[in-house]
Amino acid sequence: VQLQASGGGLVQAGGSLRLSCAASVSIFTLDVMGWYREAPGKKREMVAAVISGGNTNYADSVKGRFTISRDNAKNTVDLQMNTLKPEDTAVYYCGARQLTEVYWGQGTLVTVSS
Repeated sequence: VQLQASGGGLVQAGGSLRLSCAASVSIFTLDVMGWYREAPGKKREMVAAVISGGNTNYADSVKGRFTISRDNAKNTVDLQMNTLKPEDTAVYYCGARQLTEVYWGQGTLVTVSS
């Protein structure tokens, strides 16, 4: 499974960005697919994820601001990030789990200036 992430960049606080992740397989074969982030000096954490049945999970810190969505036809999972805050600054990774295997895409940097 290969994951190709795109999006990210520099934005001012209060702005928006959209990340997209394309999978090399049908996303129906993935148990979980989502976005994770790693801020300087911090551990990687889940931001938002879509479970195979369609349910979504969000980190408390992004609820109401971020929205994860998937396009079954394109095998993509997008993360719409609104009302961005400086504390959202991190390297964002697309991740997926298929049975016991975990896959990561390349990271994309999101920088939110105050």
